[in-house]
Amino acid sequence: IQYSQRWLQVDEAVREQVKQSVLATLASQSRFATTPAAQTIAAITAIELPQGQWPDIISTLLQNVSAASASLRVASLQTIGFICESIDPEILTSQGNTILTAVIQGANSEEPSQDVRFAAITALYNSLEFVRANFENDGERNVIMQTVCEATQSPSTSVQVAAFECLVRIMQLYYDKMGFYMEKALYGLTVIGMKHEEEKIALQAIEFWSTVCDEEIELQIEEDDAREFGREFERHNFRFAKTALPQVLPTLLFLLTKQDEDADEDEWNVSMAAATCLSLLAQTIGNDIVAPVIPFVEQNIRNPDWHYREAAVMSFGSILEGPESSVLNPLVSQALPVLIEMVKDNEIQVKDSAAWTIGRVCDLLVECIQMDVHLHNLVSALVSGLEDNPRIVANCCWAIMNLTEQIGGTDAETYALSPYFEGIITTLMRITETNVNENNSRTSAYETMATLASSGPKDTYPVIAKLGVAILDRLDSTIANANQTVNADDRLVLGELQSNLLNVLSNVARTLGRQISEISDRIMTSVLRLLESSSKQSVVAEDAFLLVGALITALEGDFARYLESFSPFLYNALQNHEEYQLCSIAVGLIGDICRALGQGASPYCDQFMNILLRNLESDVLQRDVKPGILSCFGDIALAIGGRFETYVEVSFNVLMAACTLSANTQAIDYDTIDYNNALRLGIFEAFVGITQGLKSDGKTQLVLPYIQDVFGFMRVVVGDQNRSEEVTKTMIALIGDLASSFSNGELREPLQYEWIQTLIKEGRASPRGSYIRDIARWARDMVKQAIPA
Repeated sequence: IQYSQRWLQVDEAVREQVKQSVLATLASQSRFATTPAAQTIAAITAIELPQGQWPDIISTLLQNVSAASASLRVASLQTIGFICESIDPEILTSQGNTILTAVIQGANSEEPSQDVRFAAITALYNSLEFVRANFENDGERNVIMQTVCEATQSPSTSVQVAAFECLVRIMQLYYDKMGFYMEKALYGLTVIGMKHEEEKIALQAIEFWSTVCDEEIELQIEEDDAREFGREFERHNFRFAKTALPQVLPTLLFLLTKQDEDADEDEWNVSMAAATCLSLLAQTIGNDIVAPVIPFVEQNIRNPDWHYREAAVMSFGSILEGPESSVLNPLVSQALPVLIEMVKDNEIQVKDSAAWTIGRVCDLLVECIQMDVHLHNLVSALVSGLEDNPRIVANCCWAIMNLTEQIGGTDAETYALSPYFEGIITTLMRITETNVNENNSRTSAYETMATLASSGPKDTYPVIAKLGVAILDRLDSTIANANQTVNADDRLVLGELQSNLLNVLSNVARTLGRQISEISDRIMTSVLRLLESSSKQSVVAEDAFLLVGALITALEGDFARYLESFSPFLYNALQNHEEYQLCSIAVGLIGDICRALGQGASPYCDQFMNILLRNLESDVLQRDVKPGILSCFGDIALAIGGRFETYVEVSFNVLMAACTLSANTQAIDYDTIDYNNALRLGIFEAFVGITQGLKSDGKTQLVLPYIQDVFGFMRVVVGDQNRSEEVTKTMIALIGDLASSFSNGELREPLQYEWIQTLIKEGRASPRGSYIRDIARWARDMVKQAIPA
């Protein structure tokens, strides 16, 4: 926005001279000149066209597209593509027909220059969003689809790739119009494209079918939602994926065997793309995927060629989500011993995929693991894998995390992993002693420790306590050696390590609760030293604050002894508007402190409130932090009760301003809807906390002057179909609290509003056992008691 304003402030004559110069540059024979010129024209157009300026730019470019010079046609089409990519589609809708005509002309199979065709197909890709009206017209849609399909047969690889990219985007935007074209051309074209020897073409053809699956998965979710809420489902699921299964599946299975053993792990290739597509296919068609895949697995799982062994394992792992567990369970139970054995295969690719597949089993089908039959060998294989190649380590860690999360629980006395718990932790500590984080292996190991600490049952607490001490020792060592990090890369590595250690300590504190007091002095000393030295490492500061939050929850009132030394860092974070995530965490810590200390937080509340109020007025602070600040008013009121009287007037003035802002916010997009729901939740949580806090000391009368405005805002929110379930629940809770606080008829009239009864009925209609249903029943009883007969 700042750059746009600066451009518009430039003298008009100068701007005109610049525009004519870059337009003239499009005629250059050099791509090094035309491409920057095209980008410059697009940037200027994106600023000026919405302001009603440079209205003839599109017509000028369209004239160029008909020029004799192929290079000028290419440059002009490229410019149109850049403009379509960077500007709001609504602005170009009125010129959509002329743009489309020129683009189709350039992309036509009769165009002799493949460079022109490539530029035209790319421009078409960028213009697809604003030619919706053309896609509604059968004739125009047929021309577009014919042009793109013909381009997939171009002698130019770049044109073919661009054409398949177009088909992918068309499927995303116009799935509902694709029935005829799938039957006539796209099934055959894309399957042939998947087999193409040129990898770039094959990748886009595979992506086409991944996109089909994405669309049909989303359609199924929408259809299920409509059925659940008794609504008519208006769209049609063509089930293209199921229809194409006999052609697409064999091709995908064949492509799984085309691994490149020398490729970088992060390098996208056809075998990776095929595995992703197969996974989406399984989620799309469910049980029907199983029968045709299992023979491929059985035929190749013992194949002497590692390419086929790995493909067999990968295909099996890829179909574990989608089919019903009753279909998969016997197959997984049968395959598990083989998979465990393959974690020790001679080939790294096979081991890696076997560990990944076991991780999927642990995540999705843990009931298939018979603890008395499989667990010992499974854990032994995974722990052995932890000391293998770093690539294997990450997937073994992931499998262990999934396993402990699925079978663990801190409230349990023991669980199946208890006999192995200390051995796993010991191995993880050993492999993280080095300063190597290849393939994220060290980070994965620390994440696994954190997960084990958070899910371990009571008989593992002694091991978790020892882990906490060992991790704290490492953290202290990093702080002591921080001065030895001289360059930026070293500081990044150190910061990542410290974040990992802090995360493990946070989970140790949450699990051990008050037992953490044995080392809490050491932890706070280390945290304060870290905060003093890591001012530029905002991520480390965030993780340090999260650890403090875990300590507050664990120690409750006993945390008070640390607050005086910690509060300066808290105040600084609250006023650090540039690092808004740190500021948001600091706001959450105020709530934690108030809940833990109760009245003991009173000496700090003046400073808390002053900073929070200034933050709400800030134009610099990211808006997503502000709903949490409003909610924090409620936390402070709950903690100090009647002493909140000092802040009632200023708090309600701020809250009513937030109500006005929320009521006038238009639901222009999902981000706005989500933010408005967050804002309303913060407002209602503040109202609830203030009401309950004042009630505890018999001062609810202070709320009465604001009641009508509160009810007026709630009525607005009740009428909003975009309100979230969380907002609904908190609003019903507020009604119950107000009714409970004014039980002598003070709110007789507003509590009889029809919309209140409707809202409570809505809450009571929630599924049995849901929290919102219980809240609604309680609120109904409170309202009845507050309305004298």
